[in-house]
Amino acid sequence: MTTDPYTDEAATHESMLRLPSLPSFDPGDPVESAVIRSLAGTWPRRATVKRREPDLDDLFDAARADYPAGLIPFRDDDRFTRLDEPVRARVHAWAWIAYNKNVMDVEQYVVNPGFRLLSQDAFGTGLGDTLTVSTLQAMVDEQYHTLMHLNASALTRRRRGWHMPEARLPYGPTVRHHHAAVAAADTPRESALLSLAYTTVAETSISSYLGLMTDDLELQPVNRATVVLHRRDEYCHSSIAGELLKIVYERLSRDDRHVLLSGLAAGLRAFEANDYATWNAIMAAENVRDGAALVSDAAHDAERRKLVQDCSAIHRLCADLDVVGEVPYEW
Repeated sequence: MTTDPYTDEAATHESMLRLPSLPSFDPGDPVESAVIRSLAGTWPRRATVKRREPDLDDLFDAARADYPAGLIPFRDDDRFTRLDEPVRARVHAWAWIAYNKNVMDVEQYVVNPGFRLLSQDAFGTGLGDTLTVSTLQAMVDEQYHTLMHLNASALTRRRRGWHMPEARLPYGPTVRHHHAAVAAADTPRESALLSLAYTTVAETSISSYLGLMTDDLELQPVNRATVVLHRRDEYCHSSIAGELLKIVYERLSRDDRHVLLSGLAAGLRAFEANDYATWNAIMAAENVRDGAALVSDAAHDAERRKLVQDCSAIHRLCADLDVVGEVPYEW
């Protein structure tokens, strides 16, 4: 006897739309729908649907690039352009996996720790039920985002047939600098304030980071859809993070405010940076001839030190607090 209620395509889409916390998506877009379906264990029951839904593997286009060429800092260097096409294709795949790893690491090691402090009222601001629930909900969302990006990297490895484990890559600049700042703090209070600063930078600026991947229509469709879906959620999270910082800031002492604003500046410098440590790791993993020199030359080019060019959300937040001039950062 059949007991599964998922007996037609409309019911499947309806059930997907009812699931809590998932990023909003267009059920008519097969790529977005496939990305979302991969997040929940109940959706394998889609096999009972009359018309089989395409999954991520069906939508992977082996002819498309995994990462935008325009984001590779040494893309125009003859030492890179002369590499064999298969090697350059592997560098693109590594770059996509590194991009996903950075997103996942920022979510897990920078964003959620700061949200956790807020949810536990570590700053004595008495957020109340509504804001505490919003903070916890954002933490749940970040877990979904992490899974989305992990699925995307796993798909690349599976369909390309290339190993490329995240373990070969270092943490990105935001995570490295966050860990160092928190570890060097003189007191738990200072550590918490610095953590909040980095969380705020990450949550208000990550839309710009994700936006780097959304405009290239020639990109691998699953990769682009993954980033587009994540970015939609982050517009909401940016507002939440900004409002929470304002509440905390108004209740801080002068010394605490100085720590927080200095942390915002440090977080901005880390978040916008091109990650040359990771590029070095990719060159080493592929044994690219002159790879270290290639990366070093790009790193010394002042015009290529920034990857994220738009961190205006933090500027607007500081303007709302009337502290733009007190943040030690060159706007």
